Amino acid sequence: MIKPNADLSIARQSRLLSVSRSSVYYRPKPDSTEELDLLKRMDEIFTENPMYGSRRMQVVLKRQGILVGRRRISRLMRKLGLWAVTPRPDTSRAHPGHKIYPYLLRGLNIDRPNQVWATDITYIPMQRGFLYLTAILDWATRRVLSWRLSNTLTADFCVAALEEAITQYGCPAIFNTDQGSQFTSEEFTAVLKRHEIRISMDGRGRCHDNIFVERLWWAVKHEWVYLRPAANGIEQKRSLMAFFDWYNRRRPHQSLDWQTPDEAYFGQLAASAAKAA
Repeated sequence: MIKPNADLSIARQSRLLSVSRSSVYYRPKPDSTEELDLLKRMDEIFTENPMYGSRRMQVVLKRQGILVGRRRISRLMRKLGLWAVTPRPDTSRAHPGHKIYPYLLRGLNIDRPNQVWATDITYIPMQRGFLYLTAILDWATRRVLSWRLSNTLTADFCVAALEEAITQYGCPAIFNTDQGSQFTSEEFTAVLKRHEIRISMDGRGRCHDNIFVERLWWAVKHEWVYLRPAANGIEQKRSLMAFFDWYNRRRPHQSLDWQTPDEAYFGQLAASAAKAA
């Protein structure tokens, strides 16, 4: 909004917009190589041990010869969007103005495509920097219906992934998320309400409420991202396109009787259509 070459001086423009002039000249300092390496190591530890909070993360890093203060670890975990998936007081809070919905999947037999979809966000490291990844997963068949990358933890890329999945595959009966502010936001829940999709949200600190998305993140990182570190965002996007194509079409799942997600998803839809005819 501030235009350096406008007729008005930058000072005058800043006053009119109620913006401090120092913020106009501010340029964010890129993460250091040391901090990026630490972020990547913390993500690797957390992917293997999602129950670790900042205290235990500090101990594990110290055992590996990495001395980091706990306050810094807490700050970096927030930056990564990580929190320990164990019962704990007053953490992983959604936006205070956002509505929290009940968990609807307890005791539910989920056995058909488009019965339940789920989503989450994870941190994706690169050779230099990092991105956030969200994906929409069909619960029964493990098929990834859509995904998006972003360099910020805003709701817009989650909404884009949701709208793409609905456009391509129709609507699920239930959509399950955690209580993160991206998913409790009006932008995200409005899409679900408009399509009359029932909203389900994980209980706070319950790591198994969205277990299949957590397993997807493990596969994304250990079977692909850590083995193929991308140099930049463009390369990372291309790499993940190859991963999700491989995951959906060629990676068999024991829980699906060794079918791939594509075989399970489209096979069950075809069988249901034939039965209805």
